[in-house]
Amino acid sequence: MLRKLKSDDKAELENLLKKITNFNQSDFEVAMELVNTAVSFPGQTDYNIFVFEEEGKILGYHCTGKRPLTDAVFDLYWIVADPDSGRKGIGAQLLKHSEEFVKEQKGRWLLAETTSKESYDKTRKFYLKNDYKVIAHIDDFYAVDEDLIIYGKKFNYN
Repeated sequence: MLRKLKSDDKAELENLLKKITNFNQSDFEVAMELVNTAVSFPGQTDYNIFVFEEEGKILGYHCTGKRPLTDAVFDLYWIVADPDSGRKGIGAQLLKHSEEFVKEQKGRWLLAETTSKESYDKTRKFYLKNDYKVIAHIDDFYAVDEDLIIYGKKFNYN
């Protein structure tokens, strides 16, 4: 089941984020900052967090929001699936939900930023497998030899 974040989800999301071996301390802190913002200011619309829950346990979440200064471009700030949950397709379900959210908001683009680090190979393949394309690649962005890669999917409305 996918549902909107509730304030009492915070501790469970914190524990989930600590399981993600690719995340360094800064990644963890930024992810928690967005969770804290969403929990502390429930009326805000910058960080829309939806959790994937099964049998009362949170197995993943996505945080999606409209990019400031654009009319219809959204960012997928975070998409996280519990590494202990196996290959249940949770990431794909979260991504699909994020896309549906963007479409409901009449969004034109959904962008997802990631790193060129080798440990993120699966992440990059995940976006390509789900029909995202590389729309930008900036060398040495995060650090020397660690590039920023931006994936995007465009939605057309007739």
